[in-house]
Amino acid sequence: MSTLYANAHVVTMDDAGGEHGSGWLVVDGETITAVGGGPEPEADVRVDLGGAVVTPGLVNTHHHLYQTLTRTRAQEADLFTWLRTLYPVWSGIDAESEYAAARTGIAELALSGCTTVFDHHYVFPRGREGLIEAEVQAAREIGVRIVASRGSMDLGVSDGGLPPDELVEEIDAVLADTERLASELHEPGPGARVQLAVAPCSPFSVTGRLMEESAALARRLGLPLHTHLAETVEEEEYCLQLYGCRPVEYLERLGWLADDVWCAHCVHLSEDDIAQFAGTGTGVAHCPTSNLRLGAGVAPVRDMLDAGVRVGLGVDGSASNERSDLFFEVKQALLVARGRGGGTAMTAREAIRLGTRGGAAVLRRTDIGSLEPGKCADFVAWSVDGLELGGADDPVAGIVFAGPQRPDLVIVGGEPVVRDGALARADEADIARAHRAEARRFLG
Repeated sequence: MSTLYANAHVVTMDDAGGEHGSGWLVVDGETITAVGGGPEPEADVRVDLGGAVVTPGLVNTHHHLYQTLTRTRAQEADLFTWLRTLYPVWSGIDAESEYAAARTGIAELALSGCTTVFDHHYVFPRGREGLIEAEVQAAREIGVRIVASRGSMDLGVSDGGLPPDELVEEIDAVLADTERLASELHEPGPGARVQLAVAPCSPFSVTGRLMEESAALARRLGLPLHTHLAETVEEEEYCLQLYGCRPVEYLERLGWLADDVWCAHCVHLSEDDIAQFAGTGTGVAHCPTSNLRLGAGVAPVRDMLDAGVRVGLGVDGSASNERSDLFFEVKQALLVARGRGGGTAMTAREAIRLGTRGGAAVLRRTDIGSLEPGKCADFVAWSVDGLELGGADDPVAGIVFAGPQRPDLVIVGGEPVVRDGALARADEADIARAHRAEARRFLG
């Protein structure tokens, strides 16, 4: 059965940046079959969107869903102090709390227009099983796509690392579990609902051997690679002290500068670093709110884009952002770019592109991120009837400058995930109650 979504301002985010002011799109099953403006084509069902702005679904490229359990901790801390404060708290995570945390974070993301969620999970307390499976279950129930990651830490404090020794793992166990999860969960090809990435945590929590062996495993299995990098000046000092080089140089030594890799944050990159990222195809997850919250700085995103680096947006963990609202990151990306480079540093449409097409490119997904025939039917309708957009002469810019707001409708694979501003497949109040019950366990 085909469905025509009509009476909308359709922002395609295709190569030409096409928009249709009196636009429509046709969905058949899970796929977009036509997009355009003017006279409407025939379809089995017509849905009137009431003049809403329609964008591709947002694509999140960096998050830690479990951190919804521990918001507002270490409120004036830098990254390393924040981590040292929270590592012992996170050691209490199990499958039940992970499921509650993931449902909350994914629900927040869906209610901000996010249709594909990447999660970087790297905390595996000993004896706790089913953590990745729990977040995948939550994503399936709410209806979004998920790229889960089997993260890892093996460099404990006694060996010069940052995490406590009780949270580090043996390399062979990490690799074996990663391969198991890939065989059980990863869906290759277009339209995948669940995929897996390989994601050692960071240069200050992982040995070089684990980084190298993780890369070898990922490339054998055809999985992408992810890690944190160059988030703070303290990290640069740490790498110089421990490895005798800067973070990007360290990644290059390990064979991690490549087009199957993307790195979170990348706040402190030099011109040469940016050129290396561009030349090797290495991607970046830009997390502006988290970087501001921790006082880490502002990533040079305009310079990255001008150099041709793949850049997407991430909300980062809800303990260093407190809100899993990806459309807010679209607005933040615009504002911090202008704060760094002036009023012409980024346009509203460029910011939306970061959150849609950019995120898809970072995750190496060619089936999402734009509204074109043959792409997955993942899109969002944003009402322009609210008070905040009164008087706006450009509704597309308006939803960014006046954002964030809840979308009216979120469709993933042709099916509603959000309808009339509420979750379509889950109850928000029930999710919140269950989450609060689990979160109480983590109060000091």
